[in-house]
Amino acid sequence: MRFEFATSDRIIFGPGTVAEVEALAVSMGSRVLVVTGSRDARAEPVLSALRKAGLVAVTFSIPEEPTLELVREGVERAEAEDCDTVIGIGGGSVIDGGKAIAALMTNGGSPLDYLEVIGRGAPITMPAAPYIAVPTTAGTGAEVTRNAVLASPEHQVKVSLRSPLIVPDVAIVDPLLTHSMPPEITASTGMDALSQLIEPYVSRMSNPLTDALCREGLIRAARSLQSAYDDGDHAVARLDMSLASLFGGLALANAKLGAVHGLAGVLGGMTGAPHGAVCGRLLPPAAQVNVRALQDRDPENPALTRYAEIAVLVTGSSDATTEQGVSWLEALCGALEIPGLAAYGLEEAQFAEIIEKAQASSSMKGNPINLNDEELAEILTQAL
Repeated sequence: MRFEFATSDRIIFGPGTVAEVEALAVSMGSRVLVVTGSRDARAEPVLSALRKAGLVAVTFSIPEEPTLELVREGVERAEAEDCDTVIGIGGGSVIDGGKAIAALMTNGGSPLDYLEVIGRGAPITMPAAPYIAVPTTAGTGAEVTRNAVLASPEHQVKVSLRSPLIVPDVAIVDPLLTHSMPPEITASTGMDALSQLIEPYVSRMSNPLTDALCREGLIRAARSLQSAYDDGDHAVARLDMSLASLFGGLALANAKLGAVHGLAGVLGGMTGAPHGAVCGRLLPPAAQVNVRALQDRDPENPALTRYAEIAVLVTGSSDATTEQGVSWLEALCGALEIPGLAAYGLEEAQFAEIIEKAQASSSMKGNPINLNDEELAEILTQAL
C-alpha cells in the first residue's frame, strides 16, 4: 500500500475563528488582496481588522463562478496594488478564484497556460502567493483542495487549474459564517458536500486516511443537512455541515471523485446550473448505475461493499441495503427541493456532447469502474 495526503499547511476550525485572520495576515505580508463574493459586507469585519493592524487591504469581487477573464482581472488588480498576500472570503467560487489569482501572481502568464482540457496544461512551478481561505458556505471544501475550478463561457465548460502548489496556506473554517446562507444555497452546497464524501469513498484511489474522513463526514451530513436547511441558525447542524464540507475537500483532494463530478463540471459549463444542485440530482442515479455496472463486470470490486456501507451510514440502519441508500438520497433531494436537470434547460439532444466532454474529465478517473456512454446517458436521463 502506498498513498499520499496533501492539504493546507494549517487548518483552523471552530466558531469565532475568523477573528484569527488578522494575526495570520500580518505574519504573511503587508498588502492584501481580499477576494469576496457579491456581498462585500460579509468581509467588512475582516477588512476593518486588517486596516487597523496597519495592512493595506484592497478588495476584488467574484460575484459568480470565476471565469478566465475574472481571474485575469484579479491578477491585474493585485499587481496594480502591489499585493503580496491573498485572502479569500466567500463560497467555493471565491475560494477557487483566489487560488487561481494567487497562483498567477507568482507564476505569471494566463490561466490558459496552465488549464487542463482547454489550455496548454503547463505545470505550476512556483508556490502561489501566501493565501488564507475563509469559506462562508459548507459544501465545496475548496479551502483544502489543490485545484481551482474555472469557467470558460467560450468553451462552455468548467476546468481546473491543478497543482499541489496552489493549496491555501491556511484554511480558517468558522461555522458561524455559514448561518446566513439561505435555504436554497444550504441545500445546493450541502448536496455538493455529500457527493464529495460518497465519491472519494468508492473511488479507485481511496485510502485508509480518506476513508476515515468520508465515514465521519457522511454521518454528520446525513444527520444535519436537513436540519440546517430547515433552520439556518441550528448551530450544531451548521457545525456538522462545515465539518462535512471540510472532510469532503480533504478526501477529494487525495482520492479523486467520480462520474457525478465528471458530468456536473460539463453541465455547469453548458447550462450555468448551480454545481451542488446538479451533483445532488446526479447522485442517486450515478450510484444506481455504478452498482449495476460493478455487479455485471467487476463483482469483486470493493466499491460494491462501500456502497452498502454508505447506505448504513446515511440511513442509520445497520441492515440497510444499497437500494435503500439510493432511495434515501432520492428522498433527500425531494425534501431539499433539488429540481431535475430539465429545470436548467438540459435536453436529451445535448447528451452526446456532455458525455464526450465528461469522459475526458479528471474527475471521471476516480470512478470505481469505467462507465460507457450508454450508462452515462442513463444517469442523465434519470436526473432530468
